Amino acid sequence: MVRPSLNDLAAFAAVASHRSFRRAADVMGVSRSALSHSIIGLEGKLGVRLFNRTTRSVSLTQAGARLVARLDPVLQDLDQALDTLSEERGTPSGTLRINANKSGARILLQTVVPRFLDLYPDVELDLVSEGRLVDIVEEGFDAGVRLFEAVPRDMIAVKFGGDVRFLAVTAPSYLDGKARPNTPDDLNAHCCIRQRLPSGKRYRWEFSKRGAEVVIDVPGNLTLDDNDLLVQAAADGRGIAYVPEYFARPFLASGQLVTVLDEWCPPTPGLALYYPRSRHVPSPLRAFIDLLREVDKAR
Repeated sequence: MVRPSLNDLAAFAAVASHRSFRRAADVMGVSRSALSHSIIGLEGKLGVRLFNRTTRSVSLTQAGARLVARLDPVLQDLDQALDTLSEERGTPSGTLRINANKSGARILLQTVVPRFLDLYPDVELDLVSEGRLVDIVEEGFDAGVRLFEAVPRDMIAVKFGGDVRFLAVTAPSYLDGKARPNTPDDLNAHCCIRQRLPSGKRYRWEFSKRGAEVVIDVPGNLTLDDNDLLVQAAADGRGIAYVPEYFARPFLASGQLVTVLDEWCPPTPGLALYYPRSRHVPSPLRAFIDLLREVDKAR
C-alpha cells in the first residue's frame, strides 16, 4: 500500500466532516474537481472505498468511518503542535474563519477587526456575514457571532457590545392622524413592516414589561428580510418596524424616525462570540478573543 500524503488525509477529513464535496472544497480553498481527484487517489492508495456518493448525498462507508474516528484526534494534535510553534515564534499566524450575523459583523469591523489586523498581520481573517444560524463546526468556522440567547448550549460564549434593545420605530408622518400605540395589542390597528427570517419563517414581535411577555404576529402588507431595509421603509412612512436599536439610531438622531411602545422594549443580552467547548482553541482565535475582551472592557 502506498502511504497517503497529509494533504490527502486532510482532504478526506474535510469531506467526512462536511458530508459535502462542495462545502469541503470551499473551506479548503480548492476546486471541487481537485478535491474529488484527491479522494479518488486516496481510495486508490488505500484500496478501499471511503465514501458512498450519490448525486444528492455523501456518506461514509464502514472503512471511512473507522478511518475518520482514528484520524480526527491525530489531525487535531497536529494542528495543536503547529499552533504551539506559532506561539513560540511570538505571533499568531494562519487563517481565522468567523461566521457572524450582519449587525455582529458591522460591530466587529468598527471595533476589533482593524486593531486585530494591525497587531497580527500574519493572520488572514475570513469574516462571513449571513442571517442563518449555522453549525460552525460542520461549516468549517473557528467561531461564530450571534445574539447571546441564540448561542448553542454546547458552545463557549464571550459576550461583547453590551445589551441590545429592539425598538418599534416609525416616521412621524405615519403617525399623523393615527392613534399612537400604547400596548403591543394596539399594533393590530396599524400597518407594520414585517420581517422574514433566514429560515423562511416570519418573525413574531416580542415585547415585555415588568415580567409580562407578549408575542404578536403583527399585520402588514410589506415583508422584508433585512434590518437596513426595514429601517428605510419605516423612515419612508410605510409603517412601524421592529429593529435592533443599532440600525435605527442614525434615523432617530436625525428625526426621520420616532419610537413607540418604549416601555415595552427593555434591553436584552446582546451579542456573543462563541466557539466549540471540546476543541483546541487556535492561537489566532485566542488572540482575537483577548482583544475583543480588551476593547469591550474599554467601552
